[in-house]
Amino acid sequence: MSPNADHQDSDPSAGNTGAASGEDSPKRREVAVALQHQPDAEHLPTVIASGEGAVARQILEIAFARGIKVREDGDLAEVLAAIDVDSEIPLTALAAVAEILSYVYRASADETPGPRPQDNG
Repeated sequence: MSPNADHQDSDPSAGNTGAASGEDSPKRREVAVALQHQPDAEHLPTVIASGEGAVARQILEIAFARGIKVREDGDLAEVLAAIDVDSEIPLTALAAVAEILSYVYRASADETPGPRPQDNG
């Protein structure tokens, strides 16, 4: 999956991720899919943007500009691209998406500064 991208203004506490596949083989088309997940929600991640070619590149540009973590997995991107925007991901893609969300949350936590020591002086 190339990127995990976000293509909408959303709650900053929401987990946004996407998937993309590059043109690394003649059979593979350039695809990007953006997912949104509310960690505390009872719903599955939702496809919030999907596209190929120029639209895929735009989704990635937006993700990179917003500092959203991106992963590349061409097979998963193809599966997710078949899902309607604003639809939850299918259960068959849940394990792969969960792995990506885990990566995104870990990477985001690594970038978050830790608590500052209090000044007791």
